[in-house]
Amino acid sequence: MGRRRRGKKKFHSKRHNNLTAGGSSSAQPPWIDLPRDVMLNILSRLGPVEILKNAQKVCTTWRSVCSEPSLWRVIEIESYAIDLTSICRRAVELSQGELIDINIDLLCPSDLLLYISERSSRLKSLRLAVSGTMSNKCFTTAVSKFPELEVLHIFWYYFSFHVHMPFITAKEVEAIGVSCPKLKSFEFNISRDKDEHLEIDENYALSIAKNMPNLHHLCLDMKTVSRQGVKAIFNGCPNLESLILRDCLNVYPDKQRRGKSSIVISRGSEDYGSW
Repeated sequence: MGRRRRGKKKFHSKRHNNLTAGGSSSAQPPWIDLPRDVMLNILSRLGPVEILKNAQKVCTTWRSVCSEPSLWRVIEIESYAIDLTSICRRAVELSQGELIDINIDLLCPSDLLLYISERSSRLKSLRLAVSGTMSNKCFTTAVSKFPELEVLHIFWYYFSFHVHMPFITAKEVEAIGVSCPKLKSFEFNISRDKDEHLEIDENYALSIAKNMPNLHHLCLDMKTVSRQGVKAIFNGCPNLESLILRDCLNVYPDKQRRGKSSIVISRGSEDYGSW
């Protein structure tokens, strides 16, 4: 009868135990155990592009946190963003109606603006760049769905091959004022061909005075606002604290004060005095 071999003693390393227990040879990364509010705070420092393209793909925990609506109350789309429409749509979708502030540096197409308006009735601040392809009707339709809006800043890229009138005229100003009675800050800046001249009638300033009474800040970029138009704005907007006029060649600063506050008039980046 042959000699019986003694079996070798089996040694189970920690690595082997981890493999059988967790199915992975690597320990969980330390950020997995962070409190949810801490992870939200960390992720809130990233932009939509970084979150949607990278952070949400790290692990299932981060993917879950990245879906928190509170993370999407403020959305800023930088000028370097790729796939603007898809990223912005997804960000708005994740906000689940809690979006209060959105800033889009890239040209915002009409369909995207309408998409935002249909899902963001609580919006308080809208800052975006648009081109001459944006229609008056589309813009006013979208803005009419923002009754809580307090800040509306528009940067309009105007070129000679586009329409020959700003898409926000006196009529649109009236519509914005009626739809957004809480509006406190309104800016309409225009980037145009060097020699292009935009004619805007006096009704523009009068419409602001009549329909935007709660303004604290106003910035306009146009050449035909007259001194009378500015005075109408002062009278119609008693809470106005700052007025910035760019390329308004017909308006000259004067030293006037209303109550305890002075209205600062500047042409572009330079301050020319107080009203």
